[in-house]
Amino acid sequence: MTVDHAARRARLAAALPELSADAVLVTKPVNVRYLTGLASSNAALLVRVGEAGAVLATDVRYIETARRICPDVEIVQERDVAGALAGRAAGARLAVEAHHMPVAEFHRLGDARGATLVPVSAPVERLRVVKDEAEIDLLRTACAITDQAFADVLPVIRPGVTEREIARALETRMAELGADKPAFDSIVAAGPNGAVPHHSPGDRPVRRGDLVTMDFGALSAGYHADMTRTVAVGEPAGWQRDLYDLVREAQRAGRHALRRGASAHDVDAAAREVIAAAGHAGDFGHGLGHGVGLEIHEDPFLGPDKPGRIEDRVPITVEPGVYLPGKGGVRIEDTLVARDDRPELLTKTTKELLVL
Repeated sequence: MTVDHAARRARLAAALPELSADAVLVTKPVNVRYLTGLASSNAALLVRVGEAGAVLATDVRYIETARRICPDVEIVQERDVAGALAGRAAGARLAVEAHHMPVAEFHRLGDARGATLVPVSAPVERLRVVKDEAEIDLLRTACAITDQAFADVLPVIRPGVTEREIARALETRMAELGADKPAFDSIVAAGPNGAVPHHSPGDRPVRRGDLVTMDFGALSAGYHADMTRTVAVGEPAGWQRDLYDLVREAQRAGRHALRRGASAHDVDAAAREVIAAAGHAGDFGHGLGHGVGLEIHEDPFLGPDKPGRIEDRVPITVEPGVYLPGKGGVRIEDTLVARDDRPELLTKTTKELLVL
């Protein structure tokens, strides 16, 4: 499915009058990629009101790639990409990404380039929240790799294997299945380490009787998958099975609440109230989920204090957890896409408790 980068740039240009700007300078690399297709560490894009064309600046390392994949954009070879494009906007009100541009860079451009800089917050990110079907296809691929890697690594998870070895096995298998790299640093937490939501995998070996939580995902064509599963090694104790069943019920409630028009607060509450009713309100300390796409954490965010409503075609995670210090924890997470009636599930690994 072809990505229409020109249409994305046109949407950005159409939004500029609301920002009281004549043009926008895009410097955040992931946003330049969204608007042009160019992935680089040094590029900037100038988009102007009422003009069909845009100007992309990058340096010698990426210039040939830019010329190949951005045939409908004027290409400028410069090391100082922001300065070169700000100079082209002399006399204009130039919106800049205030959430990304350092203060020193803001003053440098404003003092030397003759444009009136207008700091704006996340103009491209607002466009990125709702995905087109081409993006959702790419997310499906990343999630399918993640699902398959988990299935293939299950035989590795046994007493004596360390958290670090499991993480390495997951990441190696995702690469073998076609992932560019892990979407983020994989989390593997065994036994009492499961009480730490973002535990870094270490040399603790898995022991019989442990719950093992794995939070990981594949990065494919720039798009991030995110999935968490908790398994039992050996027959689980009663408290472990009860905890797992509670989190699975909460996760189901959160998934079922996710639809177009639902508020971020209400989706979070659907899962949080299940956990609170079981007496574990204080053991679920993070938000229910977050958007995914070209970044692993994107708008919208689901939480008790999060504003806004969910729109159609928004990929988002649902990931409740309960964490008991000194004992362990359970988290179950899926990546889904909000739709009109019911969400589309992208990570399809079973949520039944797997006993290994």
